[in-house]
Amino acid sequence: MAAVALVGTLDTKGQDYAFLAGRLRAAGAQVIVIDAGTGEPDGLAPDIDGEAVAAAAGTTRAELRAAADRGRAVTAMGRGAAAVVADLVARGRVGGVLAAGGSGGSSIAAQVMAGLPVGLPKLLVSTMASGDVSPYVGAKDVCIMYSVTDVAGINRISRLVLGNAAAAMAGMVAAQAVQAAQGVQSETDSGDRPLIAASMFGVTTPAVETARARLAELGYEVLVFHATGAGGRALEALAEARLLSGVLDLTTTELADDLVGGVLSAGPDRLTAAGAAGVPQVIAPGALDMVNFGPPATVPGRFSGRLFFEHNPTVTLMRTTREEMAELGARIGRKAAAATGPAEVFWPERGISALDADGQPFWDPAADAACLAALDRALTPAGRVLRRVDAHINDPRFATLMADRLHQMITEGA
Repeated sequence: MAAVALVGTLDTKGQDYAFLAGRLRAAGAQVIVIDAGTGEPDGLAPDIDGEAVAAAAGTTRAELRAAADRGRAVTAMGRGAAAVVADLVARGRVGGVLAAGGSGGSSIAAQVMAGLPVGLPKLLVSTMASGDVSPYVGAKDVCIMYSVTDVAGINRISRLVLGNAAAAMAGMVAAQAVQAAQGVQSETDSGDRPLIAASMFGVTTPAVETARARLAELGYEVLVFHATGAGGRALEALAEARLLSGVLDLTTTELADDLVGGVLSAGPDRLTAAGAAGVPQVIAPGALDMVNFGPPATVPGRFSGRLFFEHNPTVTLMRTTREEMAELGARIGRKAAAATGPAEVFWPERGISALDADGQPFWDPAADAACLAALDRALTPAGRVLRRVDAHINDPRFATLMADRLHQMITEGA
């Protein structure tokens, strides 16, 4: 069975890591301890020491200590640890990664885990886990456990939390070993079915479900990503790695959050990876009519007077204006025009989300028309196709047209 890689700063967390190593071994797991600290280890001898980790980052611990720059040291040791662990995983020696720490240790762990494949167990016990964990999770399947107390020695609380973490990691690695022995197909193994990525939101679910069913009929495996920022980043990462045969980007709402300042932005590079990689893509303006915020009390005061819809107690939606929609159309048009592979934009004439339909709260034909006009201006000079469909985005006909066109792009190369 592959080992668990324990990655941490043993100069400050040695006692905690000694406890974790003991619990892992008691649970039957093999352990490889990797020291990512710049000082001498305290309480536990590593299998891979800090000098080896620093060397993997192109430096030495002495150089990092002499610089007296904690941020630089954390970045360098994280980079080195990531290289060390990636090599161990590639050689089949490591089947899971466990780390525990505060902000610095969590940053190191995040660098390590970001480079590992989806499906490989990754668990981080962190003092930062009760806040925004997006910097530590990124676009990977990282499990986060709140440490409750600081990771600073073993006490009656940390004993419970770290013990649970060790048991969870040992169980995950053991389960994967059993599956491998039984020949169970990996969740990331699509067999001979080409992979399609699709973007979805609650207000575009009917369209994506229809498109997914149609693409499955055509022989594809469809991975659906929730357009919550992290979902869009995960989609982009797969496209950048050229693991996809095509992208059905029906829900581009994350661009609205990026433009206006909502809470579900995937960053300014959303809708670029497939184009740069030459992956065929069909694009729609799904849910561009909304910007996402938390509960009403969390909406910034500068948006006072705007049109809102309380989607549920924790999600407040704000309608994008005509000017914002025009800018979004221009941005999507420029991104599609710059694609190196096949790319087309589909426009639903009767509304772009469940809330943007005749009689619904966000129905605003003038705002949608501004987006459409800007799209057309950006696409036409590049010779890109803008397909206008007399249907609502959630009309099965619209989704089927997008799915069929993507299939044609993939099979015919244009």
